[in-house]
Amino acid sequence: MQITHFGHSCVLLDTGSARLLLDPGSFSAGFESVRGLDAVLVTHQHPDHLDTDRLGPLLDANPDARLIVDGGTAAQLDHVPHEVAAPGSAVEIAGARVDVLGGEHAVIHPDIPVIANNAYLVDGTHLHPGDAFTPPDGPVEVLFLPTGAPWLKVSEAVEYLRAVAPRTAIPIHEAVLARPAMHYGMFEKLGPEETALRVLDRETATEA
Repeated sequence: MQITHFGHSCVLLDTGSARLLLDPGSFSAGFESVRGLDAVLVTHQHPDHLDTDRLGPLLDANPDARLIVDGGTAAQLDHVPHEVAAPGSAVEIAGARVDVLGGEHAVIHPDIPVIANNAYLVDGTHLHPGDAFTPPDGPVEVLFLPTGAPWLKVSEAVEYLRAVAPRTAIPIHEAVLARPAMHYGMFEKLGPEETALRVLDRETATEA
């Protein structure tokens, strides 16, 4: 799998058969020039995961791309063609299989309503949890690990990393932190021995 990180939660996965862009949000940059997409997948409706102003031009430049979203995001899309994927379902995209896990965003504060959140497991190996610590049904090779957020403590992220114990952990959701290297160090020190932490260079395709 080739992976390109465009900052925060936005990643491009090239499976060899499908090109999938996940969470093109307001804290990410560089994804606007991506072409040849088979699908854009959105985990939930928050602006740092879906920049609606840049979504239209992105889809116009990728006319064959399917837009796949959670139920909460669907209400924000007006007349933009899209598909709603519910947790427990699976979507076939250009030869890739995407299992939809999860269901709810992590709690930010008891006074803030909990919204829908899809986690996406691509080809059974690469898990993007969105804004939740969604457990996979079995082992995964690569976990996109949320690093910093209003809903997250680093100790919770470490416990999630230990529970999933992937071959490789790739930190995402870091844009809210001025110096995310402190958190990366915690993951490296406290994560499972069998897990390699890989911080990807921005906008550079990497095998993982």
